[in-house]
Amino acid sequence: QVQLVESGGGLVQSGGSLRLSCAASGIIGRIYIMGWYRQAPENERELVATMATGGSTLYADSVKGRFTISRDNAKNTVYLQMNNLKPEDTAVYYCYAKVPPMNYWGQGTQVTVSS
Repeated sequence: QVQLVESGGGLVQSGGSLRLSCAASGIIGRIYIMGWYRQAPENERELVATMATGGSTLYADSVKGRFTISRDNAKNTVYLQMNNLKPEDTAVYYCYAKVPPMNYWGQGTQVTVSS
């Protein structure tokens, strides 16, 4: 059974930092991409950051320079360091893993940034 388990969400003041972690288990095959998406109330789910196995990254413009994604391929774990958080970063953050032809999602972790 495939599981993506996120941790590290919470409540933080504007300008603060949080670090999200996501560990994947039960996956058979190579994880090509791991990353993070987020969904705020009444909004569509949007990409935050992803990292391919080779290390190439993709960031949403809104988080560039503030968020950093990293991976431990040996542990099938992905991290998101979020600095200088803003109220507009408030959302449920979902971990994502692409193991072709399948896409896997975590259950989500809430990040709330107060002004």
